[in-house]
Amino acid sequence: MQRGLARGAVVVVLSDGWERGDPELLAAQMHRLHRLAHRVIWANPRKARPGYTPLAAGMAAALPSVDAFVEGHSLAALEHLAAVVRGADREA
Repeated sequence: MQRGLARGAVVVVLSDGWERGDPELLAAQMHRLHRLAHRVIWANPRKARPGYTPLAAGMAAALPSVDAFVEGHSLAALEHLAAVVRGADREA
């Protein structure tokens, strides 16, 4: 990440969280991003599945540094994501 690029920003990550790299590195970088950004929002297309639990190593490593964890599987979910970015839905 370029120094200062995320400072004060609302950062949106759209990913299923199935990271293949080192989850400890991801956790450290997400923690750093969370300190710099105003908010970190993660939209995961798998979150909409009934019974979904964020057990993938990448998702589990990232979640402690995420302010809002939302679905990202449909147009309606992306509309909700837009509301979360605007701050209209802080409970996500």
